[in-house]
Amino acid sequence: MSALDGTPPEALPAPLEPREGVPEVIADPAALSSYCRALASGCGPIAIDAERASGFRYSQRAYLIQIRREGAGTALIDPIAVSDLSGLQLAMAGAEWILHAATQDLACLAEVGLRPDVLFDTELAGRLLGRERVGLAALMLTELGQVIEKGHGATDWSVRPLTPAQLRYAALDVELLIELRDVLESELRSADKWDIAVQEFTALLSFEPRPRTDEEWRRTSGLHRVRKPRSLAIVRELWRARDELARERDVAVGRLLPDSALIAAAESDATSPETLMGVDGFHGRGAQRYVRRWWGAIATARSLPEAELPQRAARVEGPPPPRAWADRDPQAHARLSRARSDLAATAESLELPVENLLSPDTVRRLCWEPPVPADLEEVRAFLTAHGARDWQVDACAELLVVALEQTEVPKASENSGAEVTHE
Repeated sequence: MSALDGTPPEALPAPLEPREGVPEVIADPAALSSYCRALASGCGPIAIDAERASGFRYSQRAYLIQIRREGAGTALIDPIAVSDLSGLQLAMAGAEWILHAATQDLACLAEVGLRPDVLFDTELAGRLLGRERVGLAALMLTELGQVIEKGHGATDWSVRPLTPAQLRYAALDVELLIELRDVLESELRSADKWDIAVQEFTALLSFEPRPRTDEEWRRTSGLHRVRKPRSLAIVRELWRARDELARERDVAVGRLLPDSALIAAAESDATSPETLMGVDGFHGRGAQRYVRRWWGAIATARSLPEAELPQRAARVEGPPPPRAWADRDPQAHARLSRARSDLAATAESLELPVENLLSPDTVRRLCWEPPVPADLEEVRAFLTAHGARDWQVDACAELLVVALEQTEVPKASENSGAEVTHE
């Protein structure tokens, strides 16, 4: 069976091939200028994609940029070899960009000076249409009946030269993106969701990645096993030492030291760099090469005064975790439970994921500290101030007013599912 939709492999069409073959990589200013002229004289929207080396490098920079436009064909551009892409930005000015999962690529494209004026996100369009699978390969199959082979997305795109297989994979990512966009637009219009989609795509133009905080170390996998403040300090100091070294060398943090090693070190009784090398996770070449750096982080953590040790619970800006609401504020818990239930029903009626209907964080903030008075206009203003689009405000404001008036405190068992689903 196909991993995409259950179709038997023998019933699938042959994998897609680039129509004009795989183009040569543009790696010098003259070749880029030539393509920019063709791109500017082309017509219609522009398909664009970028390849990073997330599993290999610390940075999220683009190591290859793929572009396709009617009349210009496909280009594979090396932004490492050609650092000035201002001509490319000028050639694409005013045109609609088509990206798949735009939030993954917008930041690295902006880093090299490429920013869209108009945007269409095929993954987001699939979500708004209620598609269960919204990966590019899945949408290509369900919407266009085309098979694209995957498998090179996780390779090291920072290595030069890129292999023929990598370049073929890269070219195929934009091969039918324009056709996919047109089919999805037609379906969005048929579902009376085109205006919703336009508002969502417009909002993406101001997308910014989540800013890093001093609490990033708490994302360490397995941290829930660490209980003591001193042990937490060891994880934190090791995380910081690893992050600093990874940034210096532009190496993915996991290639220096896996998360499991941080947890194992916190739980160990190592007394020296030599004994630390015997701890689980410290056997790799990267781990042992910098063992004295790791040991210095552990020594720092062990010497901290009690007042500087981290607590088990992170400092939270905004409402506490919803699992604590029933005890801390039963009335707020009642409001949130009613809001979640009504939002889920509305999302189901609109055939889209509830998280696309309204940000869960916005719902929590509203229910924890509702505006006073909690009337319709105040709720609409609250939602708008927290980034909700007009269609979201129209769909959600009235039901949220009802939820804010909820007075009956529900039993925990009646809402356990909602807590897990929307937290």
